[in-house]
Amino acid sequence: MNRLIFKGLILIGCCFVSADLGAQELYDLPEGKETRWVSLENPSAEKGRGALENKGAKGRASVWVGPGEKIMLMDYNGCGIINRIWMTIIDRNPEALRSIKLEMYWDNADKPAVSVPLGDFFGIGLGRMTTFQSALFSSPEGRSFNSYVPMPFTKHARIVLVNEGRQKQLLFYDVNFTKLKKHAKKIAYFHAYWSNSAAAGLAEDFEILPRVKGEGRFLGTNISVITDNVYGTTWFGEGEVKAYLDGDNQHPTLVGTGTEDYIGSAWNLGPFSQLYQGAPIVDKEKQQYAFYRYHIPDPVYFNADCKVTIQQMGGGGRDLIRGIAKAGGKVKPISVMTQKGMVKLMEEAGFPDINDDKFPADEWVNFYRVDNYSATAYFYLDSPQSNLPALAPLEQRLKGIKNNK
Repeated sequence: MNRLIFKGLILIGCCFVSADLGAQELYDLPEGKETRWVSLENPSAEKGRGALENKGAKGRASVWVGPGEKIMLMDYNGCGIINRIWMTIIDRNPEALRSIKLEMYWDNADKPAVSVPLGDFFGIGLGRMTTFQSALFSSPEGRSFNSYVPMPFTKHARIVLVNEGRQKQLLFYDVNFTKLKKHAKKIAYFHAYWSNSAAAGLAEDFEILPRVKGEGRFLGTNISVITDNVYGTTWFGEGEVKAYLDGDNQHPTLVGTGTEDYIGSAWNLGPFSQLYQGAPIVDKEKQQYAFYRYHIPDPVYFNADCKVTIQQMGGGGRDLIRGIAKAGGKVKPISVMTQKGMVKLMEEAGFPDINDDKFPADEWVNFYRVDNYSATAYFYLDSPQSNLPALAPLEQRLKGIKNNK
């Protein structure tokens, strides 16, 4: 049996159970623990208070949520750990997936630990649905949303769904959790943060996770990229992921070697989904990519602060890059891979300019570029609220995704 201890949790296969429950085997019966489901059929999760309407005959399985409305999915006083969240809505169009947001508050905090667009939270960006399975999220047939991320709390949990869109939505959901008397040890709280690259310019890294302060663990991210049409079919994914830990400023402690490398692939990218890494959407016709990496077997801990970025960088041939610049595209060559090795253009001032015919014509050139990036960062923190800014306004969230299908 595959087991993995994960910050007070145990991974068995692809499912998490709380180490607080003492569940070393699936057949254990821990003392003093109770199972609860929050749904429209039992919104308070009280014992013996489910299926009260319509004489128990599916009296309230769903609810309509109109434009501008919000609904309380969970408002529970007590100690516990959320093990699974499932939901679906009737119209999963791109605008809805970015216009509806989830907010999660732990232990009566004023500020949400999670404030993320619905689709992006559940592991896939771009305002698109697809079939996939990872250790933390899944959509078995591309019609539903599942989360298996463990979310502990000590005295209160509140989850709110807010419809900032223009459509009336029919919502079904349930939140499955274990009721505890208390946690055996101090817990870390689950957080999620969404952002996009609206403020990032040429040669500026996109911040997947702005610098968050406190002790915790970076759990991973799902990232979406919509490339600018001016770059044609040139490769976007040369950018390296960097993690700045515990006081790192100019230079990070952790750095990868390229975008597809970070998610465990190599030499360009095709669609796949695995437990800890995947690229469920690789649409080369639309030049749209959605991919993820979860640091479960390879934990990323921090003691004081953490920032995670990815370079906006691609690659192509000299003449293609010349054509992009001529068409008004933003480009800045940074290196050339030759048969003799890497030419570091940022350090070799005397190397010919890319418009000079002495610049190698048949070599791979890495260059800064500007595309539409967005990401959801998942992390645990020793506080129920963080120093991060609020979720971006709706207009910014919808940039580039309105016509996606």
